[in-house]
Amino acid sequence: MKHFLRMLIQVCLYFYCKFLWRCMKFVMRKLTGRCELQRICYGTKPGASRTMKIETSLRDSKSKLLQTSVSVHPDAIEKTIDDIMELKKINPDINPQLGISLQACLLQIVGYRNLIADVEKLRREPYDSDNPQHEEMLLKLWEFLKPNTPLESRISKQWCEIGFQGDDPKTDFRGMGLLGLYNLQYFAERDATVAQQVLCDSVHPKCSKFSKTEWEKKKMDKAIGYSFAIVGINITDLAYNLLVSGALKTHFYNIAPEAPTLSHFQQTFYFCKMKKYISPAILQDHWSMGRRTKALIDRENTMRTVV
Repeated sequence: MKHFLRMLIQVCLYFYCKFLWRCMKFVMRKLTGRCELQRICYGTKPGASRTMKIETSLRDSKSKLLQTSVSVHPDAIEKTIDDIMELKKINPDINPQLGISLQACLLQIVGYRNLIADVEKLRREPYDSDNPQHEEMLLKLWEFLKPNTPLESRISKQWCEIGFQGDDPKTDFRGMGLLGLYNLQYFAERDATVAQQVLCDSVHPKCSKFSKTEWEKKKMDKAIGYSFAIVGINITDLAYNLLVSGALKTHFYNIAPEAPTLSHFQQTFYFCKMKKYISPAILQDHWSMGRRTKALIDRENTMRTVV
């Protein structure tokens, strides 16, 4: 019986989407004298709500022009809007605001797709110790986080003080590539005072002047005790997956008046790293994840050496 009801609901939804909804759109246009795009632009406030409705309307349209408009090059947006208004027989002189609203929405939609491509490019670019630019970014990260402590050498145990797992941080960027370093440096450079405080709060008992017994005796915050850099890279992974899945669309469509850029993505990471959106328990889980990741990498390197 349950399977029959489920199948009946699916059939009803299919017919609704295939026929009834299109019929309703036709009737609404005849009654209001406006197409669906006009009704959305005039009836919905600017922001994520409007942009996502426009995106759905364009993507689900029967017209090839409307379907492909969500993936055009940014330079072709104005022409695309002119083509849409011509297709819908909308007079731009009578409806000047429609073109402006559609342009803003398309800039956000196309910009989000381009942002995914930019972030993916950084994620796929491995850290290269022979690249002066990569090395400069890494050394600046140390300077921002440890301004009063000189780095003794490029390969050093000191990197563990800011949350890396070994003597050479380049091995920790494998999962997120250069994107992880970009985000860490952005956080440390944007607000060095806050970054240094978060680093101080993250210090694990083994790196602290207190012993583990003293640490527990003083009943310090249980959330304290995670690797700053590794958690940052893991939060980058979290933000990346939210971006690719489309879960950040609402956020970016609300904060970016036009096309969202890499700086918007980094700002999202910035707020996450300040623990406004990430709970202490999750930070601890990310630290544990980092330790497990290092164990797997060490095991892989050992196997390669044996082979």
